[in-house]
Amino acid sequence: MTKRDGTVPQWVHTCQLGHLEKCHDLLADEVPVALVYNGVSHAVMMASPVDLDDFALGFSLSEGILTDASELYDWSLQETAAGWVVELAIASSRMAALKKRRRNLTGRTGCGLCGTESLDQAIRPVAHVQAPQLSHSAVEHAITTLEAHQPLQAITGASHGAAWCSLEGEIMLVREDIGRHNALDKLIGALAKESLSGEGPKHTLNRRLSQGFVLVSSRASYEMVHKSASVGIGALVSVSAATGLAVDQARKAGLLLIGFARPKRHVIYHRPAIRSVANG
Repeated sequence: MTKRDGTVPQWVHTCQLGHLEKCHDLLADEVPVALVYNGVSHAVMMASPVDLDDFALGFSLSEGILTDASELYDWSLQETAAGWVVELAIASSRMAALKKRRRNLTGRTGCGLCGTESLDQAIRPVAHVQAPQLSHSAVEHAITTLEAHQPLQAITGASHGAAWCSLEGEIMLVREDIGRHNALDKLIGALAKESLSGEGPKHTLNRRLSQGFVLVSSRASYEMVHKSASVGIGALVSVSAATGLAVDQARKAGLLLIGFARPKRHVIYHRPAIRSVANG
């Protein structure tokens, strides 16, 4: 039976020095999650069944289905025998735009382009962002404290994390998922929800995203860069490598891209000329 913390219990056998021992373990759960907009099913993604409201909002924003969190009017969550269904009520203008795209996305863990209809759709134009000024010490502080903020990873060893960090490297918010794209979408959704206020969600979200950076426990792929830039994130730090296409997209977006983040060492793949990385 799946727990609400994203784990599922399982009896396993461990083998140590040739000796088998039966023991109880907690595995990371992954289930189909259907995103239904105004009654029309648009995407089915494999995801960890936690923070699905954040996931639905973040996915909607990073995929351009919504341009602003205020365009999501309501949502509901239902568990079925086959998985989870997230029903979203969105603005009619956004629904019309979604229908025009004629995309039926069936996603898999680590796959961001499944369901794309043609090669022309594969590499979408990337939004331009303002990269923050970021010190080396901030990157190191964030990476050394990330593990303590990943409870699902600590239990299962099979979860990615996406963290929102201050410019000093303090981790402010984390979301986890078995898929790196999903973890980032959950973080984007959580940030968007926190930014809803009387002065307008888009204004406050953009302002906040200029005052920090995202740290992910994965490689920096094209989709991670594209999703970050699509909502105004100006700096992405990953614990693993960046792909060539990710670097190309970071250059086009003006996004600060850092990889192989380790204590006392990291690789700067792209540093916008207008915002140098300061020594710290």
